[in-house]
This record gives sequence, structure tokens and C-alpha cells, in this order.
Amino acid sequence: MEFFLSFFQALLDLSNAMAPYILFGLIFAGFLHEVVPDSIVKNHLGNDSILSVIKSTVFGIPLPVCSCGVIPLAASIKKSGASNGSTLSFLISTPITGVDSILATYGMFGWAFTIYRVITSMIISIIAGILTNIYAKEKEELQIKPTFSMSAPPQQPNSIVAFSSTANPAPAKEQAVQSESSCSIDGVECNESKKYFFKRVFSYAFGTLLKDIASPLLVGLLIGALITVAIPENLSEILLEYNWLSYIIAIAIAVPMYVCATASLPIAAGLMLAGVSPGAAFVFLSAGPATNTVTIGVVQKMLGTRTLYIYLGTIIVGSVLFGFGLDYILRDVSIDELVHMHEDFGIVAWTSTVILWSFVLYYMIKPYFIKENKSCCSS
Repeated sequence: MEFFLSFFQALLDLSNAMAPYILFGLIFAGFLHEVVPDSIVKNHLGNDSILSVIKSTVFGIPLPVCSCGVIPLAASIKKSGASNGSTLSFLISTPITGVDSILATYGMFGWAFTIYRVITSMIISIIAGILTNIYAKEKEELQIKPTFSMSAPPQQPNSIVAFSSTANPAPAKEQAVQSESSCSIDGVECNESKKYFFKRVFSYAFGTLLKDIASPLLVGLLIGALITVAIPENLSEILLEYNWLSYIIAIAIAVPMYVCATASLPIAAGLMLAGVSPGAAFVFLSAGPATNTVTIGVVQKMLGTRTLYIYLGTIIVGSVLFGFGLDYILRDVSIDELVHMHEDFGIVAWTSTVILWSFVLYYMIKPYFIKENKSCCSS
């Protein structure tokens, strides 16, 4: 009974620390979805230049898209003319961060850790893109299975911007001009569009984006709380004495595992509270969202074997090096000061936790009710 009480308390602490920032990040992501035009990527990422790589990295940083959700986006911009380096840098930078993950990182670890995470993810992405443009510049024929062939998909639940692999920028611009002219002619349509702007923002934030991350977020919270209370103290002592071992464990878990940037935070917090160094936890935060077995296969097929080696090598080496750097920077900072989980949470935190868990549980339970209704109708 004592174990379950400790687990529940750790779960509440994790939820209170993250929920306000996750909700705010989701709403901000909804605004991004409405205001960012879909022609930006196609117009700016087609060159084999350093500037193109930097643009794709910066563009991918705020997008709250997971490592699997970024696959159709990357396939679309690649088929629209983006270079291998730009596509790879977008593939890396987008899932590591995201406006929701950035705000949740701040809520749990503070600004210093958050800024370090964003800057290092940009550096890793840019280096990977530049190396790809240099050493994998030759075009390997793109052969993507129909599951990743994005020809005007009806829905993109994981994406901020709706891309079409078969459309070119010109028609998109023409449509935009037509829509603007019709709006200027018919004031009623323009007012209607403005009227439903906030509805679309919240519909995307809580109806599409949160639905997409509900399952991994729930798993991440549960694992993070479990790690906090279940790992024996002698393991913490071993990891503290042999710090290199924690890096190996973090890499071994992070590379094949599917975990989104936000859902990885409670797991990292649990590892740190269990005795893992901040640098090793950072390795998990960096490599975990950027890689998984599905993305590895897609990178090999879409960009080639040489690009795959650059992709994995840059992420692993970069994460470990920056992990050591973080341990050096935070060598005099205690874990209790770094992980903000033992504070007196106010009404905002508790309200946010209730809202977040209500949505998460709703999206987890909803499919079972749909199956039951279908079975009843069929019978």
C-alpha cells in the first residue's frame, strides 16, 4: 500500500509540474497551425546550402510533432524539392523540441536546462544536415511505399502545417490570392473566418494534437513516476559512481524507443531523481524523441544508407558530448534544485492537471466505446 501511495504522489507531482506548460504550449501550437502558411517549407528548403539547413532546423524547432508524425511531413517536403540535408535537419530538430515540450521543460527543469536543450538540438540538426549535403549529396532515388506517399491527405493529425506532396507552390499561392480577394469582396465570409479562428485553434490544440500525444504522454508519466519510486537505492549509487554506465543505458534505451519530446520529460525526471546524472538524462531527452526503429527505416529508404549513418552518428555522438557538457555546467547543482517536483502547487497547477488528465483519459477510453457501439450495431 505504501508503494502505491508513493507512486500516486509522484504521479501527481509530475503532472502538476508539467500540466500548465503543456496546456499553454498546445494552445500556442494551435495558433501556429492557423497562422503559418503551407508554402514556407517548399519555398525555402530546396537548396543544398547551409542557409537551407539552418532554415529547416529553425522551422522545425517550434513544431510540436513527434518522431513518427514528422515522417509524412519530411516525405512531403522531400518530394517537393527539399535537399537531403534540409530534410534530415528537419527530421531531427522537429521531434526533439516543440513549443509544448519547450514550455514543459521549463516547468520541470528551469530556463537554463531548457535553453541548453534547444540550442544543442539546433547544433546537432545543423551539423547532420551539413554533413549530409557534403557526404550524401548525390541524389539517391526516392522510393517510398504508399503508406508514406502523401498525395493530398485528408487529415494530418500530427502536423502543424498541411503539406501536399503533389501540389506545387504556385497553385497554393493562387488559391491564397483568390481566398484573399473573395474575403475582401464578401465581408461576411471574412467575418465568419475570423469568428471561427479561435474555435479552430482550440480544436487543433485539444482535438488533434493532444489526441495524438495522449497515449505516449500517459505512458511517460506512468514510467516517470514508477522510476521515481521503484529503482533501488543501490542502483543509484552504482550510476553515480560509474557515470559512463548511465550514458550507455540512456543511449541503449533512447535510440530504438518511440517517445515524444513531451512524454520523455517525466521519464528523464524520474531517472535524475533515481540517481542518473543530468547529462545522461539529457542524452535520453535528445536521442529518444529524435530516433526510433520506424524513423530509422524511413531515413534509410528516403535519404539513403549513408545519410542514415550520419543521422544516427550525429545524434548519438552529439547527445553524449552535450550530455558531458551539461554535467560539467551543472556539477555544483543538486538534483533537488534542478528538478522542480517538490513545490507547493497552486490552483493553476491543480486545475491544469485535472484538465490534462481529463483529456488524456477521454482519448484513451474513447476507442473502446466506439468498438462497443459498432459491435452492438452490427449485432
